[in-house]
Amino acid sequence: MVDTEKKLQEMQLIEQNLQNLLLQKQAFQMELSETKSALNEIEKSGDEVFKIVGQLMIKTEKPKLKEELDNKEKLLSLRLNSFEKQESSLVAQLEKIRDDILKSNKK
Repeated sequence: MVDTEKKLQEMQLIEQNLQNLLLQKQAFQMELSETKSALNEIEKSGDEVFKIVGQLMIKTEKPKLKEELDNKEKLLSLRLNSFEKQESSLVAQLEKIRDDILKSNKK
């Protein structure tokens, strides 16, 4: 019975980690969506583009801003891939613990 309680505690901890991970993943997905939207708007715009820095809007070179956004998009995509791998790992751990608990309860 003590082993089952430990497994349940471990399961709760993993579920909390998964919840935190999903919140972070969601934030990165929103940022990636905003970045893609900004890239689309740059493609539609003329030669004059502006970038918001703090509370200022600064005129900047279109190619330079596009490069910055492209790099940001790549970085965000890599981070999201990392989150997805971590998510898969945590889900697999949860399933294993559930199986272990179910097997021990059937005995």
